[in-house]
Amino acid sequence: MEAVPEDIVIVGAGVAGLATSLGLHRLGIRSLVLESSENLRSAGYCLTTFTNAWKALDALGVGDSIRQQHERLRRYVANSAISGLQISELPFEKAKAKHGEHEVRCVKRKFLLEALAKELPTGTRRFSSKVVCIEESGFFKLVHLADGTILKTKVLIGCDGVNSVVANWLGFKKAAFAGRLAIRGCAEFEGGHGFEPNFMQFFGKGVRSGAIPVNDNSVYWHVTWTPSSKGKVTEQARALIENYELDGFISLPLRFRHPWELLWGNISKGNVCIAGDALHPVTPDLGQGGCCALEDAVVLARCLGEVLLRKPTEKGEEEKDEHKRIEMGLKKYAKERAWRSTKLISVSYLVGFIQESHGNMMTFLRDNALAGFLSGFLLKMADFDCGKLTIS
Repeated sequence: MEAVPEDIVIVGAGVAGLATSLGLHRLGIRSLVLESSENLRSAGYCLTTFTNAWKALDALGVGDSIRQQHERLRRYVANSAISGLQISELPFEKAKAKHGEHEVRCVKRKFLLEALAKELPTGTRRFSSKVVCIEESGFFKLVHLADGTILKTKVLIGCDGVNSVVANWLGFKKAAFAGRLAIRGCAEFEGGHGFEPNFMQFFGKGVRSGAIPVNDNSVYWHVTWTPSSKGKVTEQARALIENYELDGFISLPLRFRHPWELLWGNISKGNVCIAGDALHPVTPDLGQGGCCALEDAVVLARCLGEVLLRKPTEKGEEEKDEHKRIEMGLKKYAKERAWRSTKLISVSYLVGFIQESHGNMMTFLRDNALAGFLSGFLLKMADFDCGKLTIS
């Protein structure tokens, strides 16, 4: 079968994939987004979007439309599931930030994906398009799909999640099991839920649970635990979801990438790179997975725009010169995102480990000495500005 030419192919129509495509579109650059499923997937139900995510969404031009449908959260409140007492409180709006006032909301994943997709031109997305093989062809990559289609592309971007085919091609190992499990869901209340607009967390006995209002009628909830604590989670989960009308929930193992892989591995290689969960699968303890994916998208679109929109230095520029410029643009992106992603993975894992430890000494330290320290990480990681899409 003859290969179909495409300038930029993005694998995965999740947050990172659609946001990267939209960023490129805002710069006047066309891309094709491949999605293996038949439609947009909303796995995960909701995303906690912190200040850094809103900086990225505003850069992409969709921030205001999403704000209108999701309630702004006032504070983070941590409670001991053992004593029942509040152990930490952190007001969001009053907290100091280098990059302006902190903004935190819980956003429905499906709504976010639809908001990003709505801004893309017709023909940008292709569903039921599972990538099975990637092949070298000179300065191009041949992307083989399960239906037999072959795409010939100048740039290949992997936004295909934890089990990324593109990350595997770059030499990354499969994401490691973090030793913990999670269930998540979104409860709907026809007459309103009555919760205050707070990010609520509960810790104790090796279990972490939480509830976050999305809007007047929806509440996102989650429970994470280690397998050895599975028997202890039942009471916590029951107390959290009692009387909720649910259409089902997600149960899954938590996975992450060892941070040293990002420092030693190839985030980009030639005209190929990865972003989002393909780059930094992370435990959910800081609520930064989706936020960082949006950062990736803006930085990647800007770095590619800087090289693809540059006029050739000589008339009749050859494919070799364009390939070299693309390679340099992706290397710049990789350099910008390596340390940020490494820090995200490391801090998130550490915070989760401390929050879910159930020894007497660790419980005492967490509830009495480390509570404020741990909650502070939420806003420290969120105090980041990925910048605008403007090309200098």
